[in-house]
Amino acid sequence: MAPGPHYRIELADRSAHRYRVTLTLPEPAAHQRFSLPVWIPGSYLVREFAKHLSGLMAVQGDHAVNVAQLDKASWQVDCQPDAGALMLSYDVYAFDASVRTAWLDDERAFFNPSSLCLRAHGFELQAHQVQLAGVPAGWHVATEMSPQAEGWHAADYDELLDHPFEIGPHWQGEFEAAGIVHGIVVAGAWPSFDGQRLLADVQRICEAQIAFWGEAPFKRYTFMLWAVEDGHGGLEHRASTALICARRELPTVAEPTAPSEGYVRLLGLFSHEYFHAWNVKRLRPSEFARFDYQRENYTELLWFFEGFTSYYDELMLLRAGLVDAPRYLKLLAASVNGVLASPGRRVQPLAQASFEAWTKYYRPDENSPNATSNYYAQGALVALCLDLSLREQGASLDQLMARLWQTTAGGPVSEADIISAVRALGGDPVAAALHTWVHGTDELPLRELLTSAGVDWRDEGRQTVAQRLGLRVRESALTGITVTHVLAGGAAQAGGCHARDEILAANGWRLRRLDDLPALLTAGCTTLRLLVSRDQRMVELSVDLPAAQAAAVALAPADAASPARQRWLGA
Repeated sequence: MAPGPHYRIELADRSAHRYRVTLTLPEPAAHQRFSLPVWIPGSYLVREFAKHLSGLMAVQGDHAVNVAQLDKASWQVDCQPDAGALMLSYDVYAFDASVRTAWLDDERAFFNPSSLCLRAHGFELQAHQVQLAGVPAGWHVATEMSPQAEGWHAADYDELLDHPFEIGPHWQGEFEAAGIVHGIVVAGAWPSFDGQRLLADVQRICEAQIAFWGEAPFKRYTFMLWAVEDGHGGLEHRASTALICARRELPTVAEPTAPSEGYVRLLGLFSHEYFHAWNVKRLRPSEFARFDYQRENYTELLWFFEGFTSYYDELMLLRAGLVDAPRYLKLLAASVNGVLASPGRRVQPLAQASFEAWTKYYRPDENSPNATSNYYAQGALVALCLDLSLREQGASLDQLMARLWQTTAGGPVSEADIISAVRALGGDPVAAALHTWVHGTDELPLRELLTSAGVDWRDEGRQTVAQRLGLRVRESALTGITVTHVLAGGAAQAGGCHARDEILAANGWRLRRLDDLPALLTAGCTTLRLLVSRDQRMVELSVDLPAAQAAAVALAPADAASPARQRWLGA
């Protein structure tokens, strides 16, 4: 077998955010093709990484050879036989503050190989080597790619793309969970950051999840966290995850014993991405058995792989003892309220939302709440309904996940596999219900199932004016009130409001806050005369203000002695 590709990745110009990559292919084909992925697994949007690649040149031996671009992300080099190794060199601009691509500045370097490493066609199954250059003194390199004498190596191109690199003078710490070393590196933290608290709490999450699955499918694991002014998200990999959070979410030396809301949100992110090491990196849609990096890869199963992971991420915080049952139910209620506030749940089935993630979920607009469902949040509620339904039959979602893991040997899964496993554990009615929840748009039986599980479902609070009108707005004392979304079926839509309208006045009064509207109505009057600015024109609208209803659902333990609740959430 011919030797595989070697990548020399140089932190060439940190001020200009520019990597320099040299790819050496010892024995190229006569018409050697190369391509850069257009997407990264786990983030279902064509991101066109090649837009940041420039200056591509090739030499073979001592001679320059022609490089012909075939399409937006593919090239061909015509090589001479027996003329020696082919060397490609190119620059990559890296200034994307996310977990999906690459970053380089004077304080930090980060990259996913999918943004930097061209695929050498015909050599995908051979070992790939990575070498770094230009790393400043005092900077550390964090990656779970296998180390070798002068860098790192991956068994094939798929493995290469599944190992991000975090490089810099970052904070770093380690712990063991089930005898396996886990590392956490944190870049950009405040001086008051409490790293030992984070290590201890994440250790409890990891131990709970390894116990849940019964085994760990990796020999080491690393969490790579970048703390920024404002941001939150993560991207899973086979033995690591890249995370981004707001600095205020990090624990500080003043963190209370019961974690703050921001810190709980961060722990939920750690839990979510870690759960993906099993549920999406090993268990995965059958359509993802092999990836095609040059185009969209479609599946209807993101409700399972993202939604069920979203159900377990906060549940694992409860099982790890980081939150108690009342606080967990408060987190669950927030998810319920978020789903119920979006009319799109009654329009787009979750299976369709999964399939259309490439064009809809990652490209939201002002109509998205009316037309789309959220396979994360709504998928998590399907998992909740399935778990409680299975428990009524003497089984559980835990058993379902374990069964799928064992029967597939931690490999590709189809919807038929999932339905079959549900049927074996809960019978035909539960299997049929799951199919309906995923492929239909009827309301989920949340209230009935939670009540049966010993949870009190009650309405609380009063709606804001925006909720009464069916609006989502952006408002401030300086900029006024701008409509961002008009929800289907609401009073504002019936009255002719549009997204991007600026609400200036109502009933003859200048308006700065939407919640001031009721004060402008006389007794017994419900009609608002709104003056809005629309594309520089003044438009008058008549909108009826509905009576205020309960604003949200609240969940709480109904009976501390409820056997059903104890089996589900513990004491």
